[in-house]
Amino acid sequence: MSRSVPEKIRRFYDQFSGNDHVLIVINADPDAIASAMAVSRLLWRKVLNVTISHINTINRPDNLAMIRLLGVTLVPFEEIEVDQFSRVVIVDSQPDHNELMAELKLDVIIDHHPESGAKAPFLDIRPHYGATATILTEYLRAAKIKPSAKLATGLYHGIKTDTNDFKGQTQIEDVRAFQYLFRHANIHLARKIEKADLRFDLLKYFKIALQNMRRRKGKVYIHLGPVVNPDICVLIADFFMRINTVTWSIVSGICDKRLTIIFRNDGIRKNAGKVAKEGFGKFGNAGGHKNMARAEIALNDLKKHVDVRDDNRVLSWIIGRTARRVEPK
Repeated sequence: MSRSVPEKIRRFYDQFSGNDHVLIVINADPDAIASAMAVSRLLWRKVLNVTISHINTINRPDNLAMIRLLGVTLVPFEEIEVDQFSRVVIVDSQPDHNELMAELKLDVIIDHHPESGAKAPFLDIRPHYGATATILTEYLRAAKIKPSAKLATGLYHGIKTDTNDFKGQTQIEDVRAFQYLFRHANIHLARKIEKADLRFDLLKYFKIALQNMRRRKGKVYIHLGPVVNPDICVLIADFFMRINTVTWSIVSGICDKRLTIIFRNDGIRKNAGKVAKEGFGKFGNAGGHKNMARAEIALNDLKKHVDVRDDNRVLSWIIGRTARRVEPK
């Protein structure tokens, strides 16, 4: 554990008082959910109350299973009255990751994604870490708080997911946090969460992917067209990376008047975050890590570049802006 962690937890606590109503805003995925759980535990009995709110629609079966099995209470952001809270915290994101987050007056930002120039009275952004859950595990240990089995399981699952079972971006700090959490987590519960990744109604997207995919020397490009949730693109992209000959999986879909593009690779001499930013950064939000990244573009900003009603043209446009960038240098 870094010697600076005790100082950071002290400064973190300095942001709050016993009269605070705290709002934690997340883009719900395993790392974000677990990190929000940890912040809530850190603030237990130190503030009046803590509310965790998600800005995205949660449809992924593993995320739903995590929330249910770990007993996490989340409130959709549209039901939140922000002015009722005296402190606002973001974990596993930064303001430029989402329009709703950009409008918030933030007191605390804790994240592991690349720095975007975010400002807040308390800021802890560590792009070299594999998961935000690792940072929060360090905070818990510095505060001498032993995590409950459910909290440890959530953090364990968050690190496991965001490091792609330690095949993706990983630091020794991630490994140390994982080893510590392993001693306190309910591994059977963690496996139950991990296995809950499919529903019957999602199988149709696998059919679309198999019928419409384009393959180029180990690279798979897929445009799913309209999807009920962008997380489906993540599910499909991760699925294709399980095929031993696939080195890149690039999957897109349209939801809530936005085009979402998910990038996955095998991590060998590749940089998904750079590909996403260089290829699509000028159209919308884009970036990520070496082996996983995403781009999100409003359809209104896309219409002048490609006919968004034509799935084949959208896919060709994505390939055109991606193909030369996914070759190892």
